[in-house]
Amino acid sequence: MTGWAPDALRLIEAADELEIAPERTDGTLRRWVPIWVVSVGDQAFVRTWHRRETGWFGHVLKSRRAGIRVPGLQTTVLVDDVGAGPDNLRAAIDAAYHAKYGRYGSTSIEQMVNSSAAATTLRLSPADSVGATE
Repeated sequence: MTGWAPDALRLIEAADELEIAPERTDGTLRRWVPIWVVSVGDQAFVRTWHRRETGWFGHVLKSRRAGIRVPGLQTTVLVDDVGAGPDNLRAAIDAAYHAKYGRYGSTSIEQMVNSSAAATTLRLSPADSVGATE
């Protein structure tokens, strides 16, 4: 998976929420859904606290492609299911959620860093040169 260019990653990280729209098999997008997003290194990650096969998460897992948008950036991404990942990656992603969203209180953030949510971790990578590193 390709990493994000610094300017694109700054836009993603600056956004309180990222909107994601899973891609259908015909290439059209499903509806836009706002979700939390964090970055670790030059990678962007999302999770769901409520895994549903019928919601955005299930659709993204099936297609492995989605549209994303934040202020200043709209692009197509490839989606990689990393799950809880290795301990060091999970710890870094958990820390990023705490740093970015801790202001919402312990109940909200704990829903995003517990084991169930960590198992839903997805890496979003640019599908084309828009926002990608060289």
